[in-house]
Amino acid sequence: MKYLFVSGLVFFGLAFSFLAFKPCNDMAKIYDFKVETIDGEEIQLNQYKGKTLLIVNVASKCGLTPQYEELQALYEEYKDQGLLILGFPANNFMGQEPGSNEEIKSFCRLNYGVGFPMFAKISVKGKDIHPLYSYLTQKSENGVLDAKVRWNFQKFLISPEGKLLQSFAPREKVTEKEVRQAIVAALPQ
Repeated sequence: MKYLFVSGLVFFGLAFSFLAFKPCNDMAKIYDFKVETIDGEEIQLNQYKGKTLLIVNVASKCGLTPQYEELQALYEEYKDQGLLILGFPANNFMGQEPGSNEEIKSFCRLNYGVGFPMFAKISVKGKDIHPLYSYLTQKSENGVLDAKVRWNFQKFLISPEGKLLQSFAPREKVTEKEVRQAIVAALPQ
């Protein structure tokens, strides 16, 4: 009798643990997030399904700001093949993005001819981190890697299926061979 009771407990314990199990593909995906464009419109990232995304935290008064030019050139070269660059201004590093959204938009267009999608200023680290960047930087949320944002112009490469593929350090430029190869390899087929 004792054996049957213990066996029953084990059986029910296993059965209920399988019911509670959530497979990895149930984790949040990039498409689950809403963001605000630099013009103040709220959008769902699911409108970018099927595109390769390069998400970059940007700043106007940083030594790396000239990367805008390289990002725009990359966007122009590959946008028709399914690449989208998403720029997220952030003022987390030494106050290097002090402007309003309108000032940032104007700066980017006038100085670098930025035509890729730009978004409202957010926080990319700390207690007020935007949920998108919490997802991008924590393996417990994205299922792939931990990638602390160390400075402006850190880049996150997202597959057309919405999976985080890789993170590139701020000083890694999109003109570098390895970075370019990873981006091109991730383009939709």
